[in-house]
Amino acid sequence: MMTPMTTEADRGNMKSAVVEIDGFRGELINAGHADYDIARAVWNGAIDRRPRLIARCIGTADTVKTVRFARDHNLEIAIRGGGHNVAGTAVCDDGIVIDLSAMRGVRVDPADRRAWVQGGALWGDVDHETQAYGLATTGGIVSHTGVAGLTLGGGVGWLMRKHGLTVDNLLAAEVVTADGELLRASEREHPDLFWALRGGGGNFGVVTSFEFRLHSVGPIVLAGPILWDATDAGEVLRFYRDFVRDARDELGTVVRFGAAPPLPVIPANLHWRPVIMVGTCYAGPIEDGEQVLRPLRALRTPLLDLVGPTPYVGFQSALDSTVAHGWNYYWKSTHLPELRDDLIDVIVEHAFSSSSPRSYAAMFHLKGAVGRVSEGATAFGNRQASHAITLDAVWRPGEDFGDRDTAWTRRFFAALGRFREGVYVNFLGGDEDPARVREAYGDAVYDRLVDVKTTYDSDNAFHHNQNIRPGGLLRLPTAGRRH
Repeated sequence: MMTPMTTEADRGNMKSAVVEIDGFRGELINAGHADYDIARAVWNGAIDRRPRLIARCIGTADTVKTVRFARDHNLEIAIRGGGHNVAGTAVCDDGIVIDLSAMRGVRVDPADRRAWVQGGALWGDVDHETQAYGLATTGGIVSHTGVAGLTLGGGVGWLMRKHGLTVDNLLAAEVVTADGELLRASEREHPDLFWALRGGGGNFGVVTSFEFRLHSVGPIVLAGPILWDATDAGEVLRFYRDFVRDARDELGTVVRFGAAPPLPVIPANLHWRPVIMVGTCYAGPIEDGEQVLRPLRALRTPLLDLVGPTPYVGFQSALDSTVAHGWNYYWKSTHLPELRDDLIDVIVEHAFSSSSPRSYAAMFHLKGAVGRVSEGATAFGNRQASHAITLDAVWRPGEDFGDRDTAWTRRFFAALGRFREGVYVNFLGGDEDPARVREAYGDAVYDRLVDVKTTYDSDNAFHHNQNIRPGGLLRLPTAGRRH
């Protein structure tokens, strides 16, 4: 039976009064709480939203109770895992944030090569535990990225060409649905939901835990960046195109265009110098990696070559300080085909014309194991693309680069228009045309996602995301109701 709808007076009281959720054991934070501003902040400092209530869960039972409370009180729902997503969908205005950030447990079974990870964990938490056994799974390139968000969108990272996307290593998930029911999704249990979770984002429920397949990686890998001056970008990209075309799956690379960040490993005379940087990580024997990387390292005379044996955990966190919490971010992104000369010309023309020294573009090489999974086997779309590029305007609070570099990302994105081949849903920003969500999947996958959404969330209660609207819904509700 449905409970009475909350009145506006009740909503007003909820902002300042002490709210209780029956049986909830975590922490409830509203605008009157001393930690409210800290609790509502997410990674992207450009996001400034004020929820009525933040329910910081400490377990799955808390999550179930919070979903039911939100539905019974007709509240807008946002779901926070790591809170790292650029669009800021982990927090909403005037609703409830189901906050899993206190749920960061990781358990490893080294014999079975599996890990169980709670929904609020960060990738640094996972790597810390799995690397104790020389194991890992694909997990992004920044250690403070949230496991839940990265996984549910697909999971691009250093290991993907060898071991697949994060979703290709997902074995099962515990999900709290819009009806407040707890389900286990796997190939055998609710397989339609499990298919949708592997790339469809947070549209289908609150995932409180994940079960991952692990692989032998590290703990020491051959990894590191190579830097050339920005004036060499065209030549470097043409060589890189040919170099990665038939590269071994073990080799993961990310090309970064922008000013050299002031990291301790980079000499001071190179700080803030415009460079093209090719980050590398070889997920195989170090001796093999040295042979594979020798031609790239011999190209021209690099400004700096930092490739060498390094702890995988340290390499995973090496870029953390360049994408700090609380800075302002604005992104545009697309998938790209192989780097034809005319595409390289466009990239070189625009990549170094930002204003902020912290803005950059990053291009991820896909293919390998990513492309060998058939289209539609999971909800991750556009598997045959060669690269994913993200154009990232970055400026610190108080700096005046925002308007100029937002315009830079838009110009750069427009110039890439004729080369676009879909988009990675985790790289979509908060002001995208809704049609870009369909673009992230392709028509066949998107239409199937609509069917799963209609089955598990017909009211679109979980719409504070890159939204897949259920079939038959004519308008976006302010909140759903539990039946």
